[in-house]
Amino acid sequence: MEKIKRTVSPRWAKFCGWLLKKMGWTSDSGPMEEKKAIVLGVPHTSVWDFLICYLFYTQFGKVAHIMIKKEFFFWPVGPLLRACGAVPVDRNNATAMLKSIIDAMEDEEEFHLAIAPEGTRKAVKRWKTGYYTIAKATGAQVYVGYYDWGRKRIGVGERWDLREDAKTDIRDVQAHYAPMGLVGKNKEGFTT
Repeated sequence: MEKIKRTVSPRWAKFCGWLLKKMGWTSDSGPMEEKKAIVLGVPHTSVWDFLICYLFYTQFGKVAHIMIKKEFFFWPVGPLLRACGAVPVDRNNATAMLKSIIDAMEDEEEFHLAIAPEGTRKAVKRWKTGYYTIAKATGAQVYVGYYDWGRKRIGVGERWDLREDAKTDIRDVQAHYAPMGLVGKNKEGFTT
């Protein structure tokens, strides 16, 4: 996998922060502090979540990478997605997808990854545990991030210590989000 960008110019960072505020959003935190970290993005109900998350993280001069299915990396969309920190993945092969992200994190000095544990924009009861596998393999710190369309607040949330197994961890992560009252862009697309 080619080297991927980790930072943006100060001018672009400032513009992204200005635009996020202009859209009515409030940032509740700064970026993740560790060199290798994963932020869970909840609730994921719309493609607009990407824009809000991009603006939020970029305002700090950082890039939070996201996984996007490789079929979207065609001209002229592909170069734009790469410039925004997107990493192409093969969603038809979960093992290969996880391995490519793990390899990318291990190859880079600094790598911040944003993952939607729901795995889709539709309401699902069973969230994915890929973040757990990636964090265990790379030693990345996990954060329970959020973007609340109801209150227009966004943050990386608090650090999350991984539990003893992936199933227990995802159950506890979902329980963490349940009382937060988060609202997705598409309200019917989120459930804990």
